[in-house]
Amino acid sequence: MKYLRLFALLLLMPTTGLFAQIEDPNYIDPDDELYLDIDSLPLTDSTTTIFNDRIDIDNSTVLQMLDLVGGISYFNGSYLSFDTAQLNVYEYEKYEVPTFSDEVYAERIRTLAQETTIPLVFNQKVKAYINLYADRKRMQSSRMLGLSYVYFPMFEEKLAKYDLPLELKYLAMVESALNPTAGSHAGAKGLWQFMTATAKDYGLKVTTLIDERYDPERETEAACRFLKNLYSRYGDWFLVLAAYNSGPGTVNKAIIRSGGAHDYWTISRFLPVETQNYVPAFIAVNYVMTFASAHNIYPLNPGLLLSGTDTVQVRDYITFDQINQYIGVPKNDIEFFNPQYTKKVIPGTSETKYALRLPAKYSLLFAQVEDSLYAYAKRQEVKQKAYQEQIAQQNSGGGGGGTTIKHTVKKGESLGSIAKKYGVTVSNLKKWNNLKSDVVRPGQKLTIHKGGGGKSVSKSNSSKSSGNVKTHTVKKGETLSSIARKYGCTVNDLKKWNNLKSTKVKVGQKLKIKQ
Repeated sequence: MKYLRLFALLLLMPTTGLFAQIEDPNYIDPDDELYLDIDSLPLTDSTTTIFNDRIDIDNSTVLQMLDLVGGISYFNGSYLSFDTAQLNVYEYEKYEVPTFSDEVYAERIRTLAQETTIPLVFNQKVKAYINLYADRKRMQSSRMLGLSYVYFPMFEEKLAKYDLPLELKYLAMVESALNPTAGSHAGAKGLWQFMTATAKDYGLKVTTLIDERYDPERETEAACRFLKNLYSRYGDWFLVLAAYNSGPGTVNKAIIRSGGAHDYWTISRFLPVETQNYVPAFIAVNYVMTFASAHNIYPLNPGLLLSGTDTVQVRDYITFDQINQYIGVPKNDIEFFNPQYTKKVIPGTSETKYALRLPAKYSLLFAQVEDSLYAYAKRQEVKQKAYQEQIAQQNSGGGGGGTTIKHTVKKGESLGSIAKKYGVTVSNLKKWNNLKSDVVRPGQKLTIHKGGGGKSVSKSNSSKSSGNVKTHTVKKGETLSSIARKYGCTVNDLKKWNNLKSTKVKVGQKLKIKQ
């Protein structure tokens, strides 16, 4: 018995940050007794299946993530992997939801279990989640199935690299419904829903400007390493999944409270409700995605997400606004495909390049005009400094009675902390320095007005053209982008100067160019 006590003490030892994971690793059940008498705990048969009847799907994270994937706007309405005749059949039958007996579900899952080292089983909790994926949320399942064409090849490559069961790819469906921008209320992010502490433990960068949990490839690599470590600790895939969801500390306590059982179904009733339903959801999504066509569920084409984007390497500091202004790529596209840049800034340098994903036609254009784009970004910074100097001159000679201060941004400072230091507001700081966002960089110069109210540049001065207005006649083959590059302005400038509502121009059209 003393060995059982020793085992219990080892399991109760605090876990390190290495295993601080997805939901709440410090979860304590309200009726948990911290000083259990280990001798009084019955030794249970680890092969016994014990169920808690609570199936709280409506309040589950799984349901929340399925609802979020419905908001992705890039799906084009067509279906993958079957011809027009099948599409017509599907459109005709899409409101018919096939139902099957428990015996059919159990037999199909037994077939799946023979092809993996994960002990897939059928029970009523699994059936409840089959009904969720195949009936209540069948259109979201069609979206997930379409997204699987985007992410599963990469998932399988990473899982094979770490000698993990390929079926673990379905775990990301449970975690995020394959929504690359998914975030939970608890603070988990990305396809694999990593919390900040675990992300940093596994080498993902999480800073003010960059959150690599949103990088599908890097987060998948980290998830594989984490799953590998958990399996070396537990040697049971369902315990691994439970620990991935609620933290190893929670699983360790459940093992002790069950009397030392190392079987998920036995310790399930001692786990948080979310984790009790986590493994059944994983089994159900395995089943539904494999037998989707039997349930009249087909992969909805994810459009740009599947084949319409490409990656470029950014080697200079640039903002989403500047990319949008110079080459016309919609800001919504930049933001959706690059959620890792949390402040819409890419801090690239010649030594440290960062990946930027864009719709294919814009990635080609980016490569063609990259140098001039960086030059444009630098000109924007110069204009901002000139604007600051103009404000400083007006305030120094304007009789306002105030003083002008030059502040150099230090590491760790933000607009909020600087505003507090000088007793001014963030909105004034942004106005005085012509800032469009709250992001500042170390070394950046800021103008601060104290006491005089900080006069702004008059509308008449700020709107004056610095030169003559020129007229350009559109030639064959020219676009707004090529014309903007020719005159060193932006597409948005051209649209504003000429009151254009789209980027389309025609041969012979006259355009105003403000020099």
